[in-house]
Amino acid sequence: MTDQISELSASALSVAIRHGEISANEALDAHFAQIDRVNPQINAVITQDRATARRLAIAADALTASGAALPPLHGVPMTHKDTHATAGLRTTFGSPLFADHVPDHDDLIIQRLKAAGVVTTGKSNVPEFAAGSHTFNEVFGTTTNPYDPSLSAGGSSGGAAAAVAARIQSISDGSDMGGSLRIPASFCNVVGFRPSLGIIPLRPSRDAWSWLSRSGPMAREVKDIALTMSVLAGPDAAAPYPCPVPARRFREPLERDFTGLIIGWSDDFGLGIPVQKEVLRVLHQQLRVLEDLGAIVEEAAPNLQDADEVFSTVRALDFALAYGDLVAQHGNQIKPEVRWNVEQGLALTGAAVVSASLARTRLAEKTGTFFSRYDVFASPATQLLPFNAALRYPTEIDGTTFETYLEWMRSACVISATGLPALCLPAGFSESGLPVGMQLVMNYGQDFELLQVGYGLEQASRHAWRAPELHRPTSLVNALEEGPN
Repeated sequence: MTDQISELSASALSVAIRHGEISANEALDAHFAQIDRVNPQINAVITQDRATARRLAIAADALTASGAALPPLHGVPMTHKDTHATAGLRTTFGSPLFADHVPDHDDLIIQRLKAAGVVTTGKSNVPEFAAGSHTFNEVFGTTTNPYDPSLSAGGSSGGAAAAVAARIQSISDGSDMGGSLRIPASFCNVVGFRPSLGIIPLRPSRDAWSWLSRSGPMAREVKDIALTMSVLAGPDAAAPYPCPVPARRFREPLERDFTGLIIGWSDDFGLGIPVQKEVLRVLHQQLRVLEDLGAIVEEAAPNLQDADEVFSTVRALDFALAYGDLVAQHGNQIKPEVRWNVEQGLALTGAAVVSASLARTRLAEKTGTFFSRYDVFASPATQLLPFNAALRYPTEIDGTTFETYLEWMRSACVISATGLPALCLPAGFSESGLPVGMQLVMNYGQDFELLQVGYGLEQASRHAWRAPELHRPTSLVNALEEGPN
């Protein structure tokens, strides 16, 4: 019974609990049983509060029995990303500086999930301060991939992606500045959604006007992304940006006709971004599925020439705002990648900020021109297959070498710079059995339409339903004993 419950989508599980076919306590039992079974192999869940979770499940079952109106995610168990503050539950941000930190408040995304009825059980692992798309830190160690636990699960929502893929939970909250929802989704064969600015307000934040980072959901199925968005979307009085899509929009039917849908596809984003040949081989097969659905697929990309400047400058500024004080006070106690990003931000000149602002305007004009012709931009979500979990980050792809920890993530970073909604969808598997994700992008505010496209492709290809077979190679044991390099 517990195995059957673990396979259910959030949509199916919430309906079953609502109708009394499964109790919230039974769902919680299945959740904990799966943690006990698979988490020692992947290290996705790093903090648990089983006693509080049990009390929440008992209360949820009492509410079911009362006949009262039930919230959309009533009784659904889940852990939360360890960069999202949870009142009374340890939140470390993956940093030794916060190893024992217990917040007295919930971040907005957690408030909304709890109001929707989820049973909070713990936290999922992250890289320190969510910097980088490989999940390791000095507090909890490395999170690895359910499809091969010697490999990376991606990041920074790596613990969330691994937990969803490993059937620990059906949905998770995450965040994404440079691909932190999309890259782990691609590595772990799940769906990651980065919404348009303002749909899920970022609160609290030191910079209310920050626009590059987003909160968003992960799930195994697009319908669960839509369900989760229906409770996460909406304006907040303390947030300055308007919400371009009302929450009720995400409750509408996901089915749509693909006839005449025009999709621009690019192997390299028009920038010569290196992508492994095996990744492209898998994705090209998905393009044929889109054509079979009735879409028109053409070789085309937005002009993204300004995207690298926009992303690198704004990210550096955001890191200086968020972590500059911590770096000044604690120096070498913080990992070098974070210190480097802060230093980049503090070294920005007025001329550099002006140049990036002008570049962002040009980028918006050019992407607007692209979407006046094309409905969707499709591309690789990641530039390579999941890599050795013992590495800090990949340093080359097919002979192209990288100097920083961000360069292997450009497939996601250049899309972040556009500010547009982006969806990573399971798109197939390599010859060695590793997941590959496709990135789909639409114009600002077309978030629900983007989920409709993702849903149609998901239903036609069926890759999302291929579950991992967990194992524990000797190479992983050695790597985790030695710790991250």
